[in-house]
Amino acid sequence: MKWYEVGQIDDEKAFIKKITIGNKKLCLVKYRDGYFALSAKCPHAGADLSTGWCENGKIICPFHRYSYNLSNGRGSEPQGDYVETYSVEIRENSIYIGMPSFWDSFKSK
Repeated sequence: MKWYEVGQIDDEKAFIKKITIGNKKLCLVKYRDGYFALSAKCPHAGADLSTGWCENGKIICPFHRYSYNLSNGRGSEPQGDYVETYSVEIRENSIYIGMPSFWDSFKSK
């Protein structure tokens, strides 16, 4: 897995920021005391999830109000869909997102 520094920890209470790592568009989310990274594209209608909001541990799509769990990306019932999630680590006051390589996904099968 390759780790990318994407920002510094700050005192904002909560946020959703759109970031790009390579060719991937992601949402970096601070919700309560946790940081989360997930795909920025809603699989239902293609909306930009970074323009949505969070409630009850989920990110809400601004188009049709579909919701996705911040921790595992699963859509709420009865959606039956999901968004990709990525590992987040805090190191010396910086936020890092882990992007699995092709070989990482190949080895896990």
